Amino acid sequence: GQLQGECLQLLLRRSQEAKNWAYCPYSHFPVGAALLTASGEIFSGCNVENACYSLGVCAERTAIQKAISEGHTSFRAMAISSDMGDNFIAPCGACRQVMREFGKDWDIYLTKADGTYIMKTLEELLPLSFGPEHLQT
Repeated sequence: GQLQGECLQLLLRRSQEAKNWAYCPYSHFPVGAALLTASGEIFSGCNVENACYSLGVCAERTAIQKAISEGHTSFRAMAISSDMGDNFIAPCGACRQVMREFGKDWDIYLTKADGTYIMKTLEELLPLSFGPEHLQT
């Protein structure tokens, strides 16, 4: 179910903190993400740009890759933070597909710079999606 109380506040705070580590000298658009695993661990990530633009990586994928590299493949929620002002930050299409690799029933908390948020499921962000179960033979 939906996160509540201290767990949710910690996830949101960790995504805001991760934004401070963003390496974004080209876009000047820092993004932070915090990923909650099924076992209760939180992995954070930030965007990392590259002079060869296509080699950069988003905060959401950084957090997922960190979790995967530590043996976690089951996720409950992710919070995403940026400095967009009056708009909620949302993951790009590539991040949505990477997130979908690990299920479609987890919650994504989209925040504004002031810390307010809305919650969407991955299913809402990527309807009619393609996932690993479509490749089962």
